[in-house]
Amino acid sequence: MSEVPSSHGKRRPDRAALVIAPVLFILAAVIWWDAGRLAEMSNYSRIGPATVPHVVAIGLALLAIWTGFEAWRGDFPEREPIEIQPVVMIVAGLAGQMLLLKTAGFSIATGVLFALTAFGFGRRKLWISLPIGIALSFVVFIIFGRFLQLSLPAGPLEHLFF
Repeated sequence: MSEVPSSHGKRRPDRAALVIAPVLFILAAVIWWDAGRLAEMSNYSRIGPATVPHVVAIGLALLAIWTGFEAWRGDFPEREPIEIQPVVMIVAGLAGQMLLLKTAGFSIATGVLFALTAFGFGRRKLWISLPIGIALSFVVFIIFGRFLQLSLPAGPLEHLFF
C-alpha cells in the first residue's frame, strides 16, 4: 500500500485517496450541473427540486477537498487486504438477479442475490439462505407490488399466488 512510512517517519501520500478525491469532485460538479437544470423548471419559490441536490453537491465537494487534503498528508489508516471471494459472490448475486429478473421474477431473482450476498459475508449454508431470501423478497413484492401498486417483474412464484 502507499501508506508505508518513509525514512523521515512521515507517511507518504495515499495514492488511492488522491484518485478518489477528484472523482468525488467530478461527481459533485455533475450533480450541481444537473440540479441547475431542475432549477429552471420551478421559478415560483427559492426552495424547489434543486435545493437538496445542490446541498448534496456542496457536501461532496467538501468531502473531496477533505479527502484530498488527508490523502496528501497520508493520514488515512492503513487498509486491510481485500478478500476477493466475497466481492465475487456479491457481484455474482447482482449478475444473477439481473439475468433472472424477467424470467424467474422478482422474488426468486432477489432471493438469489440475498443468498449469494449472505454466502459472501460468511453464511455458507445456501440451502437455508436461498429460501429465506426468496421469502423475504416475496414479502417485499407483496408490499411494493400489491399495496403500493408498483410494477415489479412477476415470475412463476408471484403468478402462483396472484
